Amino acid sequence: MKITVLGAGVVGTAAAYYLAADGHEVTVIERHPAPARGTSQSNAGLVSPGDATAWASPAALKTFLRGLYNHDLGIKVRLRFDPYFLAWSLRFLRQCTVARLRANSQVKLRLALYSRECINAISADTGIHYDERKKGILYFFRSQHSLDTGTDNYRYLAEHGLPIEIVGRDRLVELEPGLAGVKEKIAGGVYSPIDQTGDSRQFVEKLAAHAAEKLGVRFLYGTTVEGLDIEGGRVRAVMTSAGTVSGDAVVISMGPESGLLGRRYGIDLPVYPVKGYTATIPLEDESKGPTMGGADEDQLMAYSRLGNRLRLASTAEFTGFDRTHKPSDFATMFRTARDLFPGAFDEKKAELWAGLRPMMPNSVPVIGQARYENLYLDTGHGHVGWTMACGSGKFLADLVAGRKPEIDPQGLVYGG
Repeated sequence: MKITVLGAGVVGTAAAYYLAADGHEVTVIERHPAPARGTSQSNAGLVSPGDATAWASPAALKTFLRGLYNHDLGIKVRLRFDPYFLAWSLRFLRQCTVARLRANSQVKLRLALYSRECINAISADTGIHYDERKKGILYFFRSQHSLDTGTDNYRYLAEHGLPIEIVGRDRLVELEPGLAGVKEKIAGGVYSPIDQTGDSRQFVEKLAAHAAEKLGVRFLYGTTVEGLDIEGGRVRAVMTSAGTVSGDAVVISMGPESGLLGRRYGIDLPVYPVKGYTATIPLEDESKGPTMGGADEDQLMAYSRLGNRLRLASTAEFTGFDRTHKPSDFATMFRTARDLFPGAFDEKKAELWAGLRPMMPNSVPVIGQARYENLYLDTGHGHVGWTMACGSGKFLADLVAGRKPEIDPQGLVYGG
């Protein structure tokens, strides 16, 4: 078939790669001048099945409500007149039960574990490297209370296939010598040995180049999607700023903009943008930096070692489609990083960035056919899009081909 993929982030590019590998003639439409210039440009760098716990939970409900008035929290909610956000929030609140938390986390973990295998298989098959490190990820807590309560979700993931090790501070520092200077400030944590890290932008740029050169995928950069030409229950073509692109099927992988396009055509697609901030800093003294990825669970900051760079990421801010940032937005992040890795970096050299995560209320992406017989979705991956993108792309290719997916589709196939 001739298939048009909307979006050249990590999700859309991975889908294009797998669809083209199946023999389809694939065109990717991307509004930016190059791949991975939106949400995929600068995430936390974690490929983390260990972070598969859904956001919506009884604890998240309390934090979400506190974020309405306390903007010093890792979750910030900017109140504004936005009916779409209100509708999204009500659906999010309905997911904040223990039962829904468990069910949604199971689905995320299944896809995340599969996707990690897919990322590594792509790397092996294509020779693509992306400053990857396969040393695991540490999720650590600063107090005994937060350690005792915070490990519950990880234990649940362990019951459903995630290898973990609950570690005290001595074992933690043995695994990550970069945290030796703050050993006494950490109570312990969770080590997920199969988790890994890498630069998603590097991965996408190289995968897009490989898909174009080896598989014939056509990328139309600097091209804006203006709408869909629909007739008789089918999408005939995609209308763009560069003209009409016709084909046999269309895949929506437009990140946070997916919901905007979908609901113009009656598709129930509650994807809402959640803003996150990252800083990428060259390491002045590599011996003082981390050797693997990690997350300070009490300070709500994640980090990755990407070659000789340190990537910091934090904050979930509900502020619509605003992508702006200012230096003060990174103050807490830098303060935490200086505490963890003193002398490792000079924050004046940081490359600052803010982007939007495409969040579903249940934290589970939507994959599969939607309303029209030749329209597919592969979007809504939220804060772990880098982790789940390749798995969802391969899953989608199986659905398009009519093959039985390699993983259980329950909870993954779009049902809106």
